Amino acid sequence: MSFVDHLLTWYRQSARNLPWRRTRDPYRVWLSEVMLQQTRVDTVIPYYERFLSAYPSIDALAAADEQSVLKLWEGLGYYSRARNLRKAAREVAEQHQGELPNRYDRLRQLPGFGPYTAAAVASIAFGEAVPVVDGNVLRVFARFWAIEDDIRAPRVKTQLFERLSPFVRQCDPSHFNQAIMELGALVCLPKRPKCEACPLRQECRARIEGRQGALPVKSKKSATPHKEIAVAVIWRDGQLLIGKRKVDQMLGGLWEFPGGKRRADESLEETAIREIREETGLEIELGAPYCTVEHAYSHFSISLTAFRATYRSGEALPHSTDELRWVRLDELDAFPFPTANKRVIEAIVAQHVTKR
Repeated sequence: MSFVDHLLTWYRQSARNLPWRRTRDPYRVWLSEVMLQQTRVDTVIPYYERFLSAYPSIDALAAADEQSVLKLWEGLGYYSRARNLRKAAREVAEQHQGELPNRYDRLRQLPGFGPYTAAAVASIAFGEAVPVVDGNVLRVFARFWAIEDDIRAPRVKTQLFERLSPFVRQCDPSHFNQAIMELGALVCLPKRPKCEACPLRQECRARIEGRQGALPVKSKKSATPHKEIAVAVIWRDGQLLIGKRKVDQMLGGLWEFPGGKRRADESLEETAIREIREETGLEIELGAPYCTVEHAYSHFSISLTAFRATYRSGEALPHSTDELRWVRLDELDAFPFPTANKRVIEAIVAQHVTKR
């Protein structure tokens, strides 16, 4: 038996029973693959089910309001995925009669369809013989073929795509691609791979040579920058001020409490006052902090301190945001917020409940 036969036999016996594996509906396959990028399976499942309940078809997603889509995505992170989903759905509805194109090269022309997503949808939903190359696949075959190159290098993905192409043509492309990804997720782990349970162990060069721990070669990321952020929860007549981030910004389309990065020569309190003045044109009186939130993004981390503040003067104008809005505390749940701001809201609510 070839390694492909061993792999597919293992997959039939060991594959997890996941909701997106019970269908080859292109929309559901697409949605699952987008949600699974940079996100754990157990986190994705409830989001996947809620999203399909709200938007059961491409046409339904195309007709959706962006804020509603972002609200449903809230907490899943990497929000450009949600914006691109909706953007691509609108393009499919308008130009393709609500049906996803069934070829890799045509899928690549849609918003948000990089090589991985296009290959996954083309192979799983439409059976096109095109290999997927994600982190799991890179790890499995860097070990299996003892690839010495840095897997962060784009050329390695290209080389592996070409090297896997003949094998994906030998069988059901959907099962082949899902089997490799499943093997990387369950057996060929980044640390302490379960070689004794691996269907490829007899031919795996890394196992044969005892180099499972040395492969794949993966260059270290540069040090993660840390930023100190100060925001103000500004109260006026029982309402508080929130701002909508611009679409071309990180977390675009989400709402937040106004504020920004601390400069080296100022305190967090000074940061909050300066940022509010620059961002909204308002003068405020700063009070005690509600909380400090630690949060990590893909390329940096933050410490976000949220101060209670009282409106003093000025007209709120969106100098650096798309929109500013005064809302009641009980209205905040209608707006999509980044995770760090959600934790600020929890602290505000907790303090108000305590004071009652």
